[in-house]
This record gives sequence, structure tokens and C-alpha cells, in this order.
Amino acid sequence: MGRILTFERKLALGALVATLPGLVLAGVLAWRALPSGALRWVLLATAFAASAAVIARLRSRLVLRLKTLSNLVSALREGDYSVRGRDAERADPVGEVVWEVNALGDKLRTVRLGELEASALLGQVLEEIDVAIFAFDGAGLLRLVNRAGAKLLQRPPSQLLGRDAASLGMEGLLEGETPRRLSEFGGQGGPYELRRSQFRREGLPHTLLVLADLRRVVREEERAAWQRIVRVLSHEINNSLAPIQSIAASLQAVLGRGDPSEWVDDVRSGLTVVARRSEALSRFLAAYARLAKLPPPTLAPVSVPALVQRVIALDRTQGVRVVPGPPAWVRGDTDQLEQLLINLLKNAVEAASETGGGVSIGWEEAPGEVELVVSDEGPGLLDSRNLFVPFYTTKPAGSGIGLVLCRQIAEAHRGTLSLRNAVGRRGCDARLRLPRVAPPQQEVSLPAS
Repeated sequence: MGRILTFERKLALGALVATLPGLVLAGVLAWRALPSGALRWVLLATAFAASAAVIARLRSRLVLRLKTLSNLVSALREGDYSVRGRDAERADPVGEVVWEVNALGDKLRTVRLGELEASALLGQVLEEIDVAIFAFDGAGLLRLVNRAGAKLLQRPPSQLLGRDAASLGMEGLLEGETPRRLSEFGGQGGPYELRRSQFRREGLPHTLLVLADLRRVVREEERAAWQRIVRVLSHEINNSLAPIQSIAASLQAVLGRGDPSEWVDDVRSGLTVVARRSEALSRFLAAYARLAKLPPPTLAPVSVPALVQRVIALDRTQGVRVVPGPPAWVRGDTDQLEQLLINLLKNAVEAASETGGGVSIGWEEAPGEVELVVSDEGPGLLDSRNLFVPFYTTKPAGSGIGLVLCRQIAEAHRGTLSLRNAVGRRGCDARLRLPRVAPPQQEVSLPAS
């Protein structure tokens, strides 16, 4: 029955039922008041016709407005926000609904324009950015690629979109840890940095890949590093060659004198200067070679208390105080870690000797790390900006590689090294942080049966 009686029919039937009592009353009155039967039937027919006309008009008016609302909502659903409904009067209930639908259309139109503008800006940024960007859907099909990505794959976007990651040679990029560095990609030398994240588009999961070409950055860093090295080498070599050349010219002039007794002392003094500067130059080059040829660490479990005790035992005349800590273990190269601590203690003792202060070394555990602290009561750091600049030193006989070598060893062990002035007292603290590991399991020998 619900399928037969539509809303329009229900509306007409309801109006008819509402007017039926009036029609019945009009018929009764007409039957009693009019003597002629024909007039009675004409009056009844006229009443029924007027009622039907009113019902039809009411039905047509209301249905038309409902269809208008339906068309408005349908246009909004289809994304057409330019259609507007008339008779949007808030005093009328149906007109108020039309007014609200028009207001909703204006709001959606504003939002759509904002989305289109933001999407256009994002698309322009993606095209202009010098980083390859790829987006894969849940099935592993490429759905988005920018200009840098198409250039990296050496194909136009029309030949890339819709293809799976395996056919593009990118299936390995959709798994594994990130961020990570790739030595090559697509047969091209790197390095490249890979970053991956997840996002949802139209309710479906997608994977975003960002592949940054680091070759230009690395080349610029290498060029800057070589320029710094050449400047340092030129400075140090010239500092030694200039007095050597001057002394050599002076000795040639002295050798022209007739009596050897007059120039023996001058020659001896000049050769002493040449030997001293040659030795300084040789020491500098040896220090540079040592810094450049540091081998990779041979990692093994290292007991921190035992490591500290071995370093202290190498030179007991320094008077270094040990602050005991927990029985912590790190994973590292014993020889390199000893050299690191020896350099830190040597610097601390030299600094403390200027003020007559003391030096201490201790360690404590942090979340996932062990921190070793070498503290001195020296004058402190005057300028910490050049501490880790290679070959920079404030000591007359310093090489300028001690702290650089220490940091290089620390970073090779996935640790960090920092120096800062002590808080609340005079002096400096050198803090070495290394990844903490569990102590090795002791092997238990079973008695022979």
C-alpha cells in the first residue's frame, strides 16, 4: 500500500479527508434548503469541484516547492553551487528551508574555492620543489608524481601514473626503516635520502615517498671542506717554509765570507731554526694524516669502570680523581675509546694546571645511554665556537686535532661529545654519551662427567 500511495497522493487524500466534513455539511444543507433535486445536485457538484480545485492547487504548489528543494540538494551533491532557490523567506517554514539550503550552497562554494586554490598552490609547489615526490595507493599503484620524480625516473608522468611500484623499481622503498640514505637509485649514483609517511585520500590509505637528491649538497660540502683544508695547509706550510727560505738566503750570504770562523755560529743557529720548523711541519702533517686515516671501530662489549681504570693507570702522576658509577657497559672499540679519554684527560689536566685545580672523571646511566663526564677546575672555555674546527688551537705546541679526533671517535660509536663551562663553579665539563648495552653473559663451564 505504501508503494501505491505516494507523497502526492497522500497529500491529496489528506486534503480530501480534511474537506469531506464540509462537503457533507454543504450537501445536507443543500438537500434541505433547495426544493429542486437538480439544483441540489448542481450545488453538490460545484462544492466538490471547488474542493478538488483547491486540493489540486495546494498539491501543485507544495509539490513544486519540494521538487525545487530536491533539485537544490541534488545540485549541491553534484558539486554545482551556483543554483539558488527562489521564495527563500524565513517567515515561511518551507521558505526557511530554501533559505538554509541557499546559505549552505554559499558556504560550500566558499569552501570549494578555498580547496581549489589550496590544491592549485600545492600542485605548483610540488612541481617546483627540487625533491622527488611519489604517492602510491594501497595496491602499490603510483597515483601522484611531481616533475622532479618524473625526471628522476626519466619518463613523463603519463607513462608513470597507474603503474605498480615493482615495475618502477621502487618496491623496496615502500618498506624498511625511514629516514634512510640510499647509495644509488635507478642506476644513478647517490646519495639519496628517503622519507616515507602514510596519508588517506578519499578515505583510502596511501603511501607518500619523498626522495631527496643529496649529490649537490654533498659536492658543495666536499668543496667547502677541501677549501678549508687547503687554506689550513697553505697557512701551516707557509709558516714553516717562509723562515726556512729566509734562513737559507741568509746562510748563502754568510757562506760568501772568507773566514769560516766568522760564520760558523750563524750557520749553526740558522740550521737549528730550519730543523725546528721542519720538525713542526712534519708534526703537523703527521697529525693531519692521523685524523684522515682513523680506521672504523671494532665493536665489542666494553665495561665502563674497567675502561676508566685502565686510562687512569696509564699515568698516575696526573692526580685525576675517579667518581665511581654503576657497572655500565657500552659497545665500542677499546683502543679508540681509551685514546678519546686520554685526550680529554690531557686537556683537562693542562687546563687545571693553570689555576691549580683538580680533575675528575665519572659516569652515570641515562635512558639507553651511558654518560662519561671529565670535569676540570681550570679557567673554563673562552670561545667554544672553534673547539671542533680542525687544526684550530690556542696552545703554542698544539696540533688542533685532539678534540676533532675525540668527536670523530664518538660519532663513529654512534655517540656524542660536547664541552661546556661548568654550572655553579669554575672549570669545564666534557660529556661523552655512548649507547648502553647489556653486560655480556658469562660462560659457565660444566664439570666433566
